[in-house]
Amino acid sequence: MSRTLRLALSLLLGLALLLVTSPARAAATVLRYDASRAAEFVSAVNQAAQIWNAGVANVRLVAGTPANFVVVADNGWPRALPTSLGRGTVWMGRQATSQGYDPVRVAAHEIGHILGLPDRRTGLCADLMSGSSAPVSCTNAYPSAAERAAVDRNFAGTATPQVEFDRLHVDR
Repeated sequence: MSRTLRLALSLLLGLALLLVTSPARAAATVLRYDASRAAEFVSAVNQAAQIWNAGVANVRLVAGTPANFVVVADNGWPRALPTSLGRGTVWMGRQATSQGYDPVRVAAHEIGHILGLPDRRTGLCADLMSGSSAPVSCTNAYPSAAERAAVDRNFAGTATPQVEFDRLHVDR
């Protein structure tokens, strides 16, 4: 076998080995959010986005416009209107924070709806999507392993999001 042929075969085998041993990773879906109308909750929204970014692989939340979803502050109860996976509106209602609910937890919970998660009224602080069924003293803003996995499946296209789209989700 000629030296050139051996070199070509070595390169091909090396490339094949790299392809077999390297995990295939699809690029994460990037969702832009606009928190410019979130008033005093901008920091909480940014923290919630970073929490989601640290916990999931298939989606990345980035502040910017044009936005896939917007976050607005108002005097009502927190709520979300997901219009499709990754799109919609979140309202950071002051009514919950005035009652003592943690604003970062509220923001992470409402963003969870945009990411395809429904309310789960378990009452457990460990479940982010338990929302206000958990005690007011609960400040856990981190999604559970099951919630993170569901979001990753949603954005991998291997699951149907369980949240109802085009329906206002009020966590009360």
